[in-house]
Amino acid sequence: MSQRKIDNNIQLSQFEDYLLSTEFSNALIHDDGRAAQQHLAAGRPIYYEDPHYPEGLIKKYPNGHRQIVTMDPEGRICVVRDL
Repeated sequence: MSQRKIDNNIQLSQFEDYLLSTEFSNALIHDDGRAAQQHLAAGRPIYYEDPHYPEGLIKKYPNGHRQIVTMDPEGRICVVRDL
């Protein structure tokens, strides 16, 4: 599986590319939040948009900590600020 670097130590795989795809985004229209809760419960962060923070995505960690982040053209996640 091909991978590209994010944050100097996180790898974005083809599967994760699929998760960011339009097809997956369309599936989220019917999302009840269960998948996000499962990711958090498994110790993985989730990413989502919030209209109150148009400067980037919200990255929420399992402990509840949140950050505004952006992705540069090379696929690296850049922290804008903590919330």
